[in-house]
Amino acid sequence: MPNETMKAVRIHAFGGPDVLRYEDAPKPVLQPGEVLVRVHAIGINPPDWYLRDGYKALPPEWRPQVDFPLILGTDISGVVEAVAEDVEGFSVGDEVYSMVRFFSVGDSKAYAEFVSVPATELARKPAGIDHIHAAAAPMSLLTAWQFMVDVGHSEPNPLQPGPHHPVPLEGKTVLVNGAAGGVGHFAVQVAKLNGARVIAVASGKHEAVLRDLGVDEFIDYTQTPPEDVTHDLDLVIDAVGGATTGRFLPKLKRGGALFPIYPLGFSDAGEAEKRGITVSTTQVRSSGTQLTELARYLDDGTIRAVIDSTHPLAEARQAHERAAKGHIQGKIVLTVGK
Repeated sequence: MPNETMKAVRIHAFGGPDVLRYEDAPKPVLQPGEVLVRVHAIGINPPDWYLRDGYKALPPEWRPQVDFPLILGTDISGVVEAVAEDVEGFSVGDEVYSMVRFFSVGDSKAYAEFVSVPATELARKPAGIDHIHAAAAPMSLLTAWQFMVDVGHSEPNPLQPGPHHPVPLEGKTVLVNGAAGGVGHFAVQVAKLNGARVIAVASGKHEAVLRDLGVDEFIDYTQTPPEDVTHDLDLVIDAVGGATTGRFLPKLKRGGALFPIYPLGFSDAGEAEKRGITVSTTQVRSSGTQLTELARYLDDGTIRAVIDSTHPLAEARQAHERAAKGHIQGKIVLTVGK
C-alpha cells in the first residue's frame, strides 16, 4: 500500500557517525524482479562509512553524487515478505541473505526494517547459522572469494586496465595482512579451504581466534614487522592495503602475486614489474549465485563469520563509532527487532 513507513537509519548530509538518524522512512515498493525482505540483521562494512563521509578518500572526480536522505548499507539477512510476480525460486517465509545492489551508490538501503532485493542477488540463508552470522558474511566473504577463487563478474575495474585473475592456492604459501578484520578473517579461511599454507598478520589479541580458524603461522605486527620475518611468499592478500602495501614485494617469489583489497596509494608498479610480481585488485559485486555456493560452507562451519559486536539498528551511530576505533575482530552487525 502507498505511504507505508518503516524504521530506518538515514543520513541527510555527509559527516561523522552523528549524521546517522534513526527515523521513519518510506517502505520499499516492490518492483518487477525483486523480493521484499523483512530484515533481521545487517552487516556493516567499510563502504558504509566511506559513503557516510562522502567518499573523502577518493579523488573529487570519483566521488558519487547522491540524493538525500540516504539509507546506507548492503548486507542483510532476513525473511521474505513478498515476491514480485515475475520472480521464481523464492517464497514468502523463506530465510534469505544478500549483498544488495553493490556497486551502486544511493539505492542499497540496508539499514532498515525492510529492503527490496533484486532476486539475482538473493540466496537462501545458510540453515546452520543465525541471521546475525549470515548478515556478517556477504560483502566480506564475496570479496575474499572474488579476489582469491572466482571473480564471478565481468564488470570493468576502474583501478587497473585489465581484469583481475585469481591465482592457484593449492600448496602455496599465502600471507594475509589484516587477518582479523572482516575480509581478512574470511580470506584466511578461503585460503585454507583451497589448500594453502596461511600466515596471518594481526595484533596479538587476535591470535587465538585466528589459530582457531586454522592459520599455520601468526605474526603479531605490533611486535614484529611481517616484512622482517617472511620470505618466498606465493601470494599476499593485503586486507589493509594503501600506500604501505609495496613493502611486501621483496618478500614474494618471482611469479608471485600481491592483491591489495584497498589499492589506492600503491605506487610501486615499476618495482613489482622488475621483480616479476603481479599486483592486481578488483571490486566486489553482488551475486546470488556465489552466495548460494558459499552458503554450504557457512552452513556446515567450514567457513565461519566472527562477530566483533552487535548493536540494535537504532544504535547505528554507536556501531560506526566502534568501527572508527579500529582493530575490529570479524564483523560488526546491526540487529532489527527482537
